[in-house]
Amino acid sequence: MIDWKLIEEKPDYVRAQLLKKGWDFEPEPVLGMFRRRRELLHAVEASKAEQNRLTAKVPAMKKAGEDPSPIFREVKRLAQENKDREAELREVEEGIQAAIEVLPNLPDPDLLAGGKENNAPIREWGRKPSFSFEPKDHVTLAESLGIIDYRRAAKISGSGTWIYVGDGARLEWALLNYVIAAHLRDGYTFILPPHLLNVESGYTSGQFPKFRDEVFYMEGMEPRKFLLPTAETALVNLHRNEILSLDDLPRKYFAYTPCYRKEAGSYRTEERGMIRGYQFNKVEMVQYTEEDKSDVAFDEMVGKAESLLQGLGLAYRLDKLAAGDCSHSMARTYDIEVWIPSMGIYKEVSSVSNARDYQARRGMVRYRDAQGKIHFCHTLNGSGLATSRVFPALLEQCQQEDGSILIPEALRPYMGGQERILPKK
Repeated sequence: MIDWKLIEEKPDYVRAQLLKKGWDFEPEPVLGMFRRRRELLHAVEASKAEQNRLTAKVPAMKKAGEDPSPIFREVKRLAQENKDREAELREVEEGIQAAIEVLPNLPDPDLLAGGKENNAPIREWGRKPSFSFEPKDHVTLAESLGIIDYRRAAKISGSGTWIYVGDGARLEWALLNYVIAAHLRDGYTFILPPHLLNVESGYTSGQFPKFRDEVFYMEGMEPRKFLLPTAETALVNLHRNEILSLDDLPRKYFAYTPCYRKEAGSYRTEERGMIRGYQFNKVEMVQYTEEDKSDVAFDEMVGKAESLLQGLGLAYRLDKLAAGDCSHSMARTYDIEVWIPSMGIYKEVSSVSNARDYQARRGMVRYRDAQGKIHFCHTLNGSGLATSRVFPALLEQCQQEDGSILIPEALRPYMGGQERILPKK
């Protein structure tokens, strides 16, 4: 959530930054509520001071034999007026909250305005494979290898799903183990969170209220719960309503979960097969940091995601997203996109983002500095990696002329030393 104070002090700046995300925010209605809130707070405090002043007269009046009942009537009247003011104050503050909680995070000042068209490539890594034969797309490869079953997945679940079979299941599991081992070596704490989350978790992460209709809810459950769309939603809630010490920071977590999304793929070529589905596997990184340490953490997490793809030998590109392509809760995002030869395009397998204090304000995640002052944490997240997205790129980039797949060396220890996946006979 955006800081109320920033909107009050720099409304034009906030408006300009939100316009970069395509959000037309008119600050005047909120500023009017701020003014009314100040008026009510001043009136409440002044009334309480008057009540205290009048009440302080009572002992002396009684001692002098005077009747204090007029004082009591006036105090009662003032108290009732204050009760009405405090009720209005709650309404005004709820109105401010409702107006601000739907606003996206402010993009970092250096981001370009606009959407995908203004994303800026930073670097490419690896050599795009060239083939001396007619290469196959990942859907054809998976079926010829007998490692993905789309037909039976559709039968038992519906479109937008798939089943890993045999060496396909082993390869997906090897990818997961490969990235898990890397995060453990780097000192991240492994988390296996619940997949059913409460509404407060969606609110803290910033997915609610704007995207509350884009998740899968469990019907008949009270209180209401939804299937996590990404492990980030769980991890950024671990310290909700907590005050951490400096010794606790940075907190570095990662989690493996399936992710459940309503938006599955279409019949477009770039979304066929495993590129987009209702359920996919992902390992997610999250950090909680001090406010002046989050840029360092961001660079670290980008480097970690890149090193995972480099270890697999897969060609990829790193992009800096424009303000309008950053997600609702994020101030800054870099995408890592792996090369898909059959499509001739890069597809995202990792997004590393800095939410600054946006999520922490929503979830009251704070820390106490060395002087005892309370600050909001900064939260960051990054895919490390979305293995179900890496899988098709691996098939296509590592395919051989005989129709087999050469397994990257980094994955072979998790495949029992197996070097290739051969086509079905």
